[in-house]
Order: sequence, then C-alpha cells, then structure tokens
Amino acid sequence: MTEAAFRDLHAALRRTADATGDERRRGTLAHLTPARVAGAAAGVRHGRTVSLAAPIETRPGPDDPQPAVYRLTAPTARESGAPGVHFALDRFAMNVHGDAHSHLDALCHVVFDGELHGGLPESRLTSDGGRGLTVDLVRNGIVGPGVLLDVPRLRGVPWLDPGDCVTVDDLLAAEEAQGVRAGPGDLLLVRVGHRRRRRETGAWDAAHARAGLHPTCVRLLAERQVSVLGSDGNNDTAPSPVAGVPFPVHVLALHALGMHLMDYLNLDGLAGACAELGSWRFLCAVAPLRLPGATGSPVNPIAVL
Repeated sequence: MTEAAFRDLHAALRRTADATGDERRRGTLAHLTPARVAGAAAGVRHGRTVSLAAPIETRPGPDDPQPAVYRLTAPTARESGAPGVHFALDRFAMNVHGDAHSHLDALCHVVFDGELHGGLPESRLTSDGGRGLTVDLVRNGIVGPGVLLDVPRLRGVPWLDPGDCVTVDDLLAAEEAQGVRAGPGDLLLVRVGHRRRRRETGAWDAAHARAGLHPTCVRLLAERQVSVLGSDGNNDTAPSPVAGVPFPVHVLALHALGMHLMDYLNLDGLAGACAELGSWRFLCAVAPLRLPGATGSPVNPIAVL
C-alpha cells in the first residue's frame, strides 16, 4: 500500500468517527451498548473461563529488552524467622507497550501528524501523563461479546510467519469456516499464532518481524462497527506494508477510529476451548489498571464461554 492510499483510507475512517475533539467520548466503544453487554452475558453456556494474557516476564530477551522489574521487598533479613506477624511485599515496574506482554493501548497512544485521536494536540501528553483519551476512559472496564477468528487454523498451519499479513479475505473466510460473524459492539480477537511460534521456536526480534493485519482490514472493522481489536501479535505486521508509515493498523484504529487495541494476547487456550465447544463467541471482560494518565495498561482479559 502506498502512503497516499493509506492517507486516503485514514481520512475516510476519520470521517466515520465523531471527530468532535471531546476527550470524554468513547470512540468505537459507543457501539458496545448495555443491551449488547447483557446479551453477551446471557449467551454464556458452560461457565468456563480462559485467561487471554501471557505471563509477565522479568528476563530480557530478543523481543523484550526492557522486561518488567520485579523485586520482593519484604520480609527483610531482620524480619525473616522472627516471631510475630510480618508481611511479604513486592514491587514491579514495566514498559507497558513492550513486545512480550499483553496490554491495552489507550486512545492517546498514537500521535500522527502532531495530533491525537479526534484532533487533540500532541501537547496533551506531558511527563506527568496524558490529559484526555487515557486509560481512564475505560476505568469501568470493557465487557462485551467476544469473537475469535483463528487464521492459522483457516490456513492449516501452526502459525503465520513473521511478515505475513492477515487480509480481509482471510477474515471473511475464517468467519465462514467457523460459522461466526463479527458485528456491532464485538471485541474481535484475531489469532496469528505468534504465541505458539514463540513458545516452540523461541523469542525473536518481533519489533522488526511479525505477522499482523493488513491495514485494509480496519475498513472492514469500521463497517461492522467492531468496538475493540485484539491479537496475539502486535496487530500490525512488520515490516510495515505501507511505505513510509510504521504501525498503520495502530494509526487507523486508535487515531482515526478511536478503537482500543489489545496487543500480544495469548489466544492459544481460547482457540482450543472454542474448537472443543464448537463456538467462537464468548463473553469477554477486560479490566485495565486504574492509571488515570496512562497511555496503556497491562491486562489479563478473561473469556467466559
């Protein structure tokens, strides 16, 4: 895709959004109505829960040069073995937007041409955090109908190789093969097999080589009024299929549409459960941390089938 074609698509998607600049608006979460949340809850049949997150890692690797820093701070040496009550305490810090752990991107995560989503100025981002469009917009969580599309299953392969793009045709064919259709308010999860490849072949520099969605897929998501997009990769392909524009899916989803993204989920367990139960729909609950000025948050989404 040329940069000119990308910019045309970006402009078209931006026109579909309510670009008022009101920092309180919910972007595509407006499609996730109370009735759709209630309908998803009513659709739970088995009471089976599946975590969609990968464990947070503390050792550096090719795709995680800045791993989480974890330290047990108590009991201290003086307290250890002493009589009475003591507490185990710990502390951890992390790069929210790393390439190894599962996280949610807030709408302020992407700056494009000096602007945030809705035309807000980049100056809203300061060393003290963001002002508007932060994770605080979803402080009450994101709960609604989830749909999983398993592209490696469709293609008959264990995973998509780095650099491969999921196309619109892939999404449509996966829907047909699985007997499901993503629609208004859905949290759409697209499996590319990133986690299985990492587990079986070892970590690699995913910042420069990974499977993801082609930017034209975002047009389909907008037409279907999908509320959230998630993947077991970064959602974006690397190298970028758009000349001169890195992370085009992030730019189109977060910046143009106001669609929250979830990156680097673990969808292998969910894929197995959905195949076993013969249903690719579920209730999905996402609970980001209460970080008012943050551009993202680690998450442990739960699918309930």
